[in-house]
Amino acid sequence: MATLEEAIRRRRSVREYSPRPLTLEELARLLFCGVGVTGSPEYKRAAPTAGGLTPIELYPVVNNVEGLERGLYHYDPLDHRLHILRRGDLRREIARACLEQDFLAEAAAVLILTAVHRRTAWKYGERAYRYVLLDAGHAAENIQLEAAALGLGSCPIGAFFDEELNRLLELREEEEFALLAVAVGRAL
Repeated sequence: MATLEEAIRRRRSVREYSPRPLTLEELARLLFCGVGVTGSPEYKRAAPTAGGLTPIELYPVVNNVEGLERGLYHYDPLDHRLHILRRGDLRREIARACLEQDFLAEAAAVLILTAVHRRTAWKYGERAYRYVLLDAGHAAENIQLEAAALGLGSCPIGAFFDEELNRLLELREEEEFALLAVAVGRAL
């Protein structure tokens, strides 16, 4: 296993992926490092969140992971489980929603980070939007560093059509909305 410094030195934005799948264990580690629960009873998280209010949700779009069918999932960090929301090949849809970035169709998975804004807004009011952006960035960086530590490639994606990506995730934008995505896979 790589040290944190080694992972930081290895981390690069990768846009070309091998057809070799991720293992379920690799995906599980990426999800855990993004928003996983590291302690209780307060449900401490792997990445910092403003006020410990945990507004970030994680939706993997699985393209090529051993033991998982293609589709859209939701990660439940309390039980460290995936729940399938939509079955099928969503590669074209995710690439289109992300401004036609075709390399996303080759990634083993695209991890979409969303915010449930009210979880932070009740405490921080207008500043909440800034905080959920920071929270998503912290989680995404953890995912990218774990990918580097595992010898995988990753690429953060901030360019997408908001309404189209939210529709793909079947989100009600007034309650929850996409902020960021991270493509992951085996680098060529």
